[in-house]
Amino acid sequence: MARQDTDGPSLPLYLSEVSRACADYGLYLAARPLMPRLPVGDGHPVLVLPGLLADDVSTRVLRRTLRRLGYRVHGWRLGRNIGPTAECVEGMSRRIDDLSDRYGRPISLVGWSLGGIFARDLARKTPDSVRQVITLGSPFALQRDTQTRANRAFERYSHLHVEQRTLPLQSESTPLQVPATSIYSHHDGIVAWQACLDRLSPQTENIAVYASHLGMGHHPAVIYAVADRLAQPEGTWRPFRAPLALRPCFPRPDVPQPAFPVAAAA
Repeated sequence: MARQDTDGPSLPLYLSEVSRACADYGLYLAARPLMPRLPVGDGHPVLVLPGLLADDVSTRVLRRTLRRLGYRVHGWRLGRNIGPTAECVEGMSRRIDDLSDRYGRPISLVGWSLGGIFARDLARKTPDSVRQVITLGSPFALQRDTQTRANRAFERYSHLHVEQRTLPLQSESTPLQVPATSIYSHHDGIVAWQACLDRLSPQTENIAVYASHLGMGHHPAVIYAVADRLAQPEGTWRPFRAPLALRPCFPRPDVPQPAFPVAAAA
């Protein structure tokens, strides 16, 4: 069977993920002197969700950077992400409730890979508690299993999952009621970049970068884009536009192909 353009990443991209993620971390170290120039935050709460088989350690660089910009940043505190287990589903709901009660204002959700799918689900369940959603290499628009190299790892724990999902994800047939930004890369070695594209609307956008999948959480361009999106005044969301000097870091975003009939927002 011939390989389709929208199948998962090529074998060379997949096998080079770790080395390229290390190179992305080198870029982060080189760019650290410029971090004070990132947009400063307004102090609102931010919850960061890790990807499949990862935990809060994987998002430490991103959370530390955002904390220095003035945000009240939190990890998910649920250990390793092995999918929608009862502990995960119930724990994320409690986390949103606890942070909402503590701060009394909407929370921005930043989710990496599977964490981004969870973030979009949380935004649908509790839109009044969510300010915006930012996803990093999250394949929420998956059409089939062959679009991800992580399917075997996900299925390994499926017997523990309390939410059994079929593709395409039916939750994605309903647009989010909050602003959403999907950051993705053509150099992603884990998921097909096409599966990370959100449908276009006045409150959604796709931002392309040159990062590896495993390097999304510390790649300088990703960090800049996340900081820029979070720094927008509440209620005044506008699409991302990189400064002239940084535009070479952000290739022109792709236009997604419609996968669902778009349902009216509630």
